[in-house]
Amino acid sequence: MMTSIMTRDDARALAQRILEQSSADQAEVHISSGLDGNTRFAANQVTTAGDVRDLEATLLVRFGTRAASVTFNRFDDRSIAGAAAKAEQFAVLAPENYEQMPVLGPQSYDTNGAFADVTVELNADVRVDAARGVIERASREGLLSSGFIQRVVAAYAVANSEGLFAYHRSTLASYTTTVRTPTDDGSGWAGTTHNNWTLMDAPIVLADRAIDKARRSVGATAVDPGAYTVLLEPTAVGNLVQLLRGPLDARAAAEGRSIFSAVGGGTRLGTQVIDERLSLVSDPSDPRLLDRPFTADGQPVGRTQWIENGVLTNLATSRFWAMDQDLDPVPAPGGIMLTGGAGSIDDLVGSIDRGLLVTRFWYVRGVDARTLLYTGLTRDGVFMIENGEITGAVRNLRFNQSILDMLNNVEAVGETVRVVASESGGLGAPVVVPPLVVRNFHFTSTSEAV
Repeated sequence: MMTSIMTRDDARALAQRILEQSSADQAEVHISSGLDGNTRFAANQVTTAGDVRDLEATLLVRFGTRAASVTFNRFDDRSIAGAAAKAEQFAVLAPENYEQMPVLGPQSYDTNGAFADVTVELNADVRVDAARGVIERASREGLLSSGFIQRVVAAYAVANSEGLFAYHRSTLASYTTTVRTPTDDGSGWAGTTHNNWTLMDAPIVLADRAIDKARRSVGATAVDPGAYTVLLEPTAVGNLVQLLRGPLDARAAAEGRSIFSAVGGGTRLGTQVIDERLSLVSDPSDPRLLDRPFTADGQPVGRTQWIENGVLTNLATSRFWAMDQDLDPVPAPGGIMLTGGAGSIDDLVGSIDRGLLVTRFWYVRGVDARTLLYTGLTRDGVFMIENGEITGAVRNLRFNQSILDMLNNVEAVGETVRVVASESGGLGAPVVVPPLVVRNFHFTSTSEAV
């Protein structure tokens, strides 16, 4: 059993042992090692805690345009040789793939601060203490808390038969909590995430935020569906803006399959697609993102400006599509940041004559890829704003909304923060977004869920 993630030297040595067993035209090996710890609590009690250590490798072999891979986690000589033989056996049977690109040669990579020792030390005892920070506060208030704390320590390496080797290690943690009233008529949520545990919101901050939402959401009244001005808290913005990553694809746009396809053919590169106050960027070296600085096959990833002042400036371009269209390859975005403005949520509330404040969304599902139309539900706190003040709780609502339309209907932009954007509250690619005031956000029905 591993006691730590693989070091750079150990990953290089293991990769070389695996590559030496392959007689294919080209071979590529991916090595992942990790420590995953999590703690759950519910009804003001810690319910489960677990830690998992894992080490696995995937060997991809190629004979001309045919390829196959085998994933394995035993690394004695016999097991490695068997995995290589099986991959080669499958490869000669695989159909030809004429879009398959040859493996890359040696590359250079930037480094970043994605690894924090303090996050490595987030063991079960520390996580239980963090859970108590919410549990004890909720108990004193006569409320019920639940939550999930997760910590991942990971190392990823890729090497190939042409001499490429890339290695990256990282840490990541998230803490989410839901607080409810004993009568189940009020619910509040709060969450935080970062590579560095000390840069996340403290448990007491999360507790106060979730408790406040739970208490204020009691006695929610129904409002008629329709188009509203909304103040989307950063988590709600992140729930939707993260869905822009997939459509930012040059081939899909050029072939007419994307929101970024131009009428009559081509792409919308160089045209304004969202409000001019907004820009979208990915940058593994940015201290707010700290993503892996290379792709799965070892292609370097640097800063990419996808949208600048509302204008579409880049689309992800695979190596094949770049070769076919005589373009430069652009790796697809991982973590993303929507640049913001200034001001707090309270400041934004004060700017609204009448509207709704939304804490977050869930059960978000696609309706129409060509218009980026999505549907979903509000959750854990929706509030009426009147004359610059929150005046009461509102029952949850279902929305049907184009994300691009939303980003074109912006009234005000707050300060960016990193959010837990995944629906489950678990870890995912970094998402940094501001709160937004948006006009004409479309709600189609009410929901009885709290």
